[in-house]
Amino acid sequence: MPLFSRPASAAKQSAETPTTGSRRPLRKTGLVAAAAAVVMALSACGGGAASESADGPVELRFSWWGGDKRAQLTQEAIKQFEAENPNIKIKPEFGDWSGYWDKLATQVAANDAPDIIQMDEKYITEYSSRGALLDLSKYEIDTSKLDEAALNAGKSEDGLTGIAAGINAATILANPKVFEAAGVPLPDDSTWTWQDFERIATEITAKSPQGTYGAAAYGTDEASLGVWLRQNGKSLYTSDGKLGFEPSDIADWWAFLKQLSEKKAVPSASEVVEAEAAPLDQSGLATGKNGMAFWWSNQAPALEKASGGDLKILRFPTKTGKADDAGLWYKASQFWSASSRTKHPEETAKFIDFLANDVKAGETLLADRGVYPNSDVRAAIEPKLTPADVKVVKFIDQIKDELGEAPAPPPKGAGSIQEIIKRYTSEVLFERLSTEEAGKKAHDEMKSAISS
Repeated sequence: MPLFSRPASAAKQSAETPTTGSRRPLRKTGLVAAAAAVVMALSACGGGAASESADGPVELRFSWWGGDKRAQLTQEAIKQFEAENPNIKIKPEFGDWSGYWDKLATQVAANDAPDIIQMDEKYITEYSSRGALLDLSKYEIDTSKLDEAALNAGKSEDGLTGIAAGINAATILANPKVFEAAGVPLPDDSTWTWQDFERIATEITAKSPQGTYGAAAYGTDEASLGVWLRQNGKSLYTSDGKLGFEPSDIADWWAFLKQLSEKKAVPSASEVVEAEAAPLDQSGLATGKNGMAFWWSNQAPALEKASGGDLKILRFPTKTGKADDAGLWYKASQFWSASSRTKHPEETAKFIDFLANDVKAGETLLADRGVYPNSDVRAAIEPKLTPADVKVVKFIDQIKDELGEAPAPPPKGAGSIQEIIKRYTSEVLFERLSTEEAGKKAHDEMKSAISS
């Protein structure tokens, strides 16, 4: 999910995320988010049904989104669990991102939610605050080896409603071939600033064939805005579920994007719109049309494979030139959650514990959903990872001491924020609105979305 590039279409999200083999930043239209909120409101979920395990096998339904590779790996992990737990059968329910949330909202409203649910950061608050998710802290799931930041991402006043399935971090991926062709050296990512980024991207464009740019444009998802805000002492959301910034803050973010566009450091407005429809393997970074682009770390292996060459993982630039000021954090790529209406909470928790902590599960799933949050599993499976995945693991470990505090989780209604950002970015790039006008209008819409 390119952080500063563009959101994925539904089809491009199918292998998501947010993980190896995944594609774009998670996104959901305001209409779908609103529909989900309505059906969630109609569903007065309880706090977890008593276990109704019978003498015979217990069947648990397990839903996730993702592509064919994820389906294959996940079903293999299911077989391994069933072999060790013959009285528990797991029924897989999977599909692509396009229909996942509509289907889940409908199931929850009808009291027919799957027992185990692959959950996303954008919507975990929406579901847990309405009582739809089980508090996993009440069951036997070992969390002692999970990265603290990743573990805390699944906690709220409603309890531990999600166990991180993988972790990743915001990065800039660079295509060395584009740099070499332009005669521009790769930056020192431990000391570079946003001014360096602008200079380098502008120079690459100037020294490259027409249609090749120094960097992809940003501005179509909330993750990139979140990084910018954190580096400027603000935040996307506050701990009490409000916006953590003012209209002028997002206006400044767009002003820098316009500056990059005017210097041709990034593609033109029309090219940005066109690029939004491209699949991962046709992205500017993969095809050698962009020297740099903002993606989540877990997407590096898929992009490297698509590019046919080595990609370099870089830290974000900063205002100060100090890596500690990048404001990065470990993001939970996805969560393992459970329905509060499950009739088999003990067995459900046992399966989630297997996914999170068992080396057999780790050796099967590898880095498909991001870097394993369990440090012991991460070390055990490293010999089986591809070189590209190992590169990501090393980057995640490398920045560990540079991380800022984990951001506040997206509040209810946050599912529509990305669409708002994308729409007003387009208005700014096509010069239909000034950055100040876009900042005021976008801020008002975002505020309304999370307070409705």
